[in-house]
Amino acid sequence: MVRRAIRTSGNPFVVVTGCYAQLEPAEVASIKGVDLVLGTKEKFDIFDHVGGLEKKLYPQVFVSGIETVDNFGVSYTTAVGDRTRAFLKVQDGCDYNCSFCTIPLARGASRSQTIEASVTQAQELVLHGFKEITLTGVNVGDYGKNTNANLLQLLHELVTVDGLERVRISSIEPNLLSDEMIAFVATQPKMCKHFHIPLQSGCDEILRLMRRRYTTTFYADLIHHIRGLIPECGIGVDVITGFPGETEAHFKAALQFIEGLPVSYLHVFTYSERPNTPAAGFGNQIEPKARFKRNEILREIGLKKKRSFYLSHIGRRVPVLTESDVEGGVRFGFTDNYVRVGLPASLVGANEIVAVEITGVEFDKCMGRIVKEKAAA
Repeated sequence: MVRRAIRTSGNPFVVVTGCYAQLEPAEVASIKGVDLVLGTKEKFDIFDHVGGLEKKLYPQVFVSGIETVDNFGVSYTTAVGDRTRAFLKVQDGCDYNCSFCTIPLARGASRSQTIEASVTQAQELVLHGFKEITLTGVNVGDYGKNTNANLLQLLHELVTVDGLERVRISSIEPNLLSDEMIAFVATQPKMCKHFHIPLQSGCDEILRLMRRRYTTTFYADLIHHIRGLIPECGIGVDVITGFPGETEAHFKAALQFIEGLPVSYLHVFTYSERPNTPAAGFGNQIEPKARFKRNEILREIGLKKKRSFYLSHIGRRVPVLTESDVEGGVRFGFTDNYVRVGLPASLVGANEIVAVEITGVEFDKCMGRIVKEKAAA
């Protein structure tokens, strides 16, 4: 991506930042055309480093130890031109030690901004026209560890913000999703009926090698508990395949487990070695060809689950928050349980919550018609 930016942009001033720059600054600086390399802390002070955008003979590198990072910088982001949904970062870093992950090395220890700061930023986003906020972070469920607070307390405050119609939780670790939080989502109208819960493997032996903090039994019980309280809940799952030591027997066991889960969609990742992680040194590394084949099998299962979940919505009346995205006369939006719905663009504008009856399913979306009756939450 860096080389492509350099190749396609004439003579650009190129700044590289993020986890890659933090972990491998010398490697980044060796790319011809890079002008500035900034670490996780330094990226918040980018304008102090770019100067007048003059290209120098050698790249400038500013990367400090991750243990010095204690700030958030700008804590919310939005899609360009989209005044519908915003992403509010409330937590950063991670104290977990999953054997495949470099995030703790690149982002540091778990830390959170205060409830007061998060609520203030949510109010600012509402003033800018946003109706939905998605809470993000490296490990959102760990929110509040350094501020004597927790995620449930934050949610209680956010739903009181005037003008904020929806609050969505991004990804949350299964061992951090409490019964109290699930009950709050089930009963609070502003909370989106949607969870994204990483699984990573459907095999207990592989979970232990990954150093995950739960078993398949715990995970399955959690999913069934959510489905019992919130039958219409959208539930997304992260899965990694091709992890070192994952035999065909392990993979088949994981497939059987995942196929039996009442979830809505999968995000499937092919394992790749990351330097300075324990898993990179494990024996029994899986051949890339086998990894990719397993990925394709899991993706097919994910597509079937998503389609089945979408088909279950036909005939239902649901609220849809419309977006600016229009394709072929169709405007798209999302239900609170994360179903993508297409509507006639001529009948509805962007950033409106409209009552919709789901009439059918086409590929990766539902189609609907606007109804006057109030939609069921």
